[in-house]
Amino acid sequence: MRILAISGSLRAESYNTGLARAAVELAPEGVFVDLYDGLALLPPYDQDLDEGESEPPAAALDFRERIEAADALLIVTPEYNGSIPGVLKNAIDWASARHRGSSFKNKTVAIAGATTGQYGAIWAQQDLRRVLGICGARVIEDELPVSTAHQRFDERGVLADPLVGERLRAHLAALVAEAAPIAVAA
Repeated sequence: MRILAISGSLRAESYNTGLARAAVELAPEGVFVDLYDGLALLPPYDQDLDEGESEPPAAALDFRERIEAADALLIVTPEYNGSIPGVLKNAIDWASARHRGSSFKNKTVAIAGATTGQYGAIWAQQDLRRVLGICGARVIEDELPVSTAHQRFDERGVLADPLVGERLRAHLAALVAEAAPIAVAA
């Protein structure tokens, strides 16, 4: 099974990207996690660039293709002003334009989020769940909030908290369990 992990942060030392990288190491046996790193390449969504006879930007086509090729997604979001970052929403818009058909349709998705505060991006995860549901995704019930992230990662940005690691491992196992019947049918 192939999981595409998407971090909603552009920061080089992002805890959310660190959590997505940890998923690569903690995935169940036989599961390959591919970390998407092209979020910064996506231009602002412009429907004029996305419809008609012209091809959408190459970065947008690549993003859609990578989502469609994956059996499931793990999206890890920071929380900006109580919601998801604009760059993540922009990427979702590129991949879900109705006139092309949503790349998220029937895609099984797990969401997570890390913040330095006490709540672990729970508002952003709620908003992300709503947005992905509108796009046709099947978001698994559980979420993974990681609070006080600056205490959970080492100075290199590697997940150092074994409890968070076990929670991430269980979150990935739940994603695989929900996606497996659909992946086999496809």
